Order: sequence, then structure tokens, then C-alpha cells
Amino acid sequence: MTSPILITGGAQRLGLAIAKDLLAQQHKVIITYRTKKPSVDELTALGAVTIQADLSTQDGVLKLISDVNNSTKTLRAIVHNASDWKQESDTDDYNHLFQKMMQVHANAPYQLNLALQNMLLSNDVVSDIIHMTDYVQVKGSKKHIAYAASKAALHNLTLSFSALLAPKVKVNSIAPALVMFNKDDSAAYREKALKKSLLEICPGAQEAVKAVNYLLSSDYITGQTLHLDGGRHLK
Repeated sequence: MTSPILITGGAQRLGLAIAKDLLAQQHKVIITYRTKKPSVDELTALGAVTIQADLSTQDGVLKLISDVNNSTKTLRAIVHNASDWKQESDTDDYNHLFQKMMQVHANAPYQLNLALQNMLLSNDVVSDIIHMTDYVQVKGSKKHIAYAASKAALHNLTLSFSALLAPKVKVNSIAPALVMFNKDDSAAYREKALKKSLLEICPGAQEAVKAVNYLLSSDYITGQTLHLDGGRHLK
């Protein structure tokens, strides 16, 4: 019997698309969500196990570890997708902002990887950890400084955990740039944003879905980053 795939932040955007795709492939899926929304019920109806978890708090991380232990004995993969996109202009409490970004994007994955590693190591097949990082992990960001730093930290965790858990667990990152617009993004913003990449398209969530499927099926890639940026790094 196959082991489930844990997806944090699986109730919206990229996480939701990844969860639906894996369920359609008959994978067992466990998703976490911070806030209840209709997609949670939709995923439950499709067969997913859904767990409420606020990874911005230590109590939330510990509760998730306990809930996962109560749900399964093994894991096929962990997809660290939970994210929070705050910027310096939103606050003047920069200490809280930095701590929160690091908590969600680095500390929570760090603790989950360590706490759940035996579930990944005990499979008959090679398991996976996939960190959803960001294009800004190598470029930085003038508007999202703490966010960019926390995603760079998550990228570094990819390097460390790939060495720690080999050869039984492959650990890789997926670093998207613009792959999805928000519903309220203006036409002017969309036009400007598309010009930032060589390919000048916004490919949609399926680009991340395809990247996850590639990493799960690959036998010979670990400690690497798949850059989903449309050639943006060359502009």
C-alpha cells in the first residue's frame, strides 16, 4: 500500500493544484490548511486527509507533527508549500515580520523534516522532500526583504537535508517566479509583469504541478532547484 504525500498549504493556489493532481493519480494525500475554505471540503470529498495547521506558531508546528503521526506510519513525500507573502511596507515591526517569515518558510520545514524523517526513510521506495522556494532566493527583493531571506534559507535547507537523508530520500526545491496572477491584478500590472521574463507568459499552476511530478518520478536528482522563471534570470 502506497504511503501518503503531505502537502503543507494545500488548500489554495499551487498547493491546491498539486493536491488535486496527485489525488487524480490515486496517490494518498494529506494537506494542511491555515484557514477553512470551500477547497478544504472539496479535497476531503476527493479523498484527501485535511489537517488544520498554523505553521506561523511553534504550537502549530508541534500539533501538525502529532496529527501526522496519528494519521500515518510512513510518508512517500513532503511538499513544503505553506507560505506567507508579507512586505516591509505592511508594518513597522520589522522584528516580528522577519521572525514570522523565517518561522513559516524555514523553521517549520526544518522541524517537520527532522520530526518526520523516519516516516520517509522507512519506505520501500525512495522518498522525496520538495521545498517550494522562490525566484527571489538568489536575486533578493527590495520590497520583500524578509520574505526573500526566508526563501533563501529554505533553499539552503535543501542542500543540507539532501546530504543528510541520502540515499533514501531525495530533497529538491522548486523556485517559481510569476506562474499565477491574483484575481484583482490590474491589466497594467499583468502586462508589466509578463515583460519581466523572456517567454512573456504566465503559465498557471500546472507548471508547478509538472515540476512536482518530475521530481517525484526522477531517480537521479537531489540537492537541486528547478527554476520556473521563463528565463527571467536572463532579462
